[in-house]
Amino acid sequence: MNGEQNKKIKEVEEMLLDVGTLLMSNGASTGRVRTTVNRIAVALGYEAELLITSRSLMLTVTEENGSDYTSSVRRTPPHGVNFKLVSGISRMSWRVIEDKLTVEQINQDILRLTSLAHFPRIVVLSLVALAGASFCRLFGGDALEMSVTFVATFFGLFIRQEAIRKRFNPYVAIAFASFTASMIAGLSVRLGIGAVRETALATSVLFLIPGVPFINSLTDLLDGNTLNGIVRGVNGFIIAFAIALGLLFAMKIYGI
Repeated sequence: MNGEQNKKIKEVEEMLLDVGTLLMSNGASTGRVRTTVNRIAVALGYEAELLITSRSLMLTVTEENGSDYTSSVRRTPPHGVNFKLVSGISRMSWRVIEDKLTVEQINQDILRLTSLAHFPRIVVLSLVALAGASFCRLFGGDALEMSVTFVATFFGLFIRQEAIRKRFNPYVAIAFASFTASMIAGLSVRLGIGAVRETALATSVLFLIPGVPFINSLTDLLDGNTLNGIVRGVNGFIIAFAIALGLLFAMKIYGI
């Protein structure tokens, strides 16, 4: 492999690792990560073999004639959820095929997607709290209980964000958030607010439910990605345990 070929294939490899890492760390299933990376690689005239674990990606990129190849390992950051980024990268991968995008253009698109502005913090807090209040209403809560759930969810999420910002363990941050939301909502039970007093307490922690890890776990298991499916399932159960732990402490304090 000459210097120019080596530089070109390394650029493709780095770009594909960027794509895979972003997808994996923002809520994409293992199958979707592999499919998207392979789609881009084939469109550029390469073959990609990708080994995906919960914490790392190992990628081997080979030219279609099989003469030149390169391999690298990339550690993935802690997983979160950003479906705007996942869907943006998915659409971009199809544009690579349709519009014949170059590696440089793909990198520019990745940079654009990763620099998209997030919703203001107060908007996120308010909308998540509104979702919690809506769940409360769905389960039979009255206006007072909805208000309590709104406040409990708002401050529970605020505490979780602050704990993560201060680099607490993610599970500890979830336990803190669950405890905070339960303590606030538990007042409605302690003081007898509302007709169905337990509704606010039960729905105040629903914003912490690990829906994405459980869905991705099932998807990975059905796709044959057994190891990643088990890891994601265990992660979901640990999150559920952290939620229950925070709720338990609040209930013990209130004697509920």
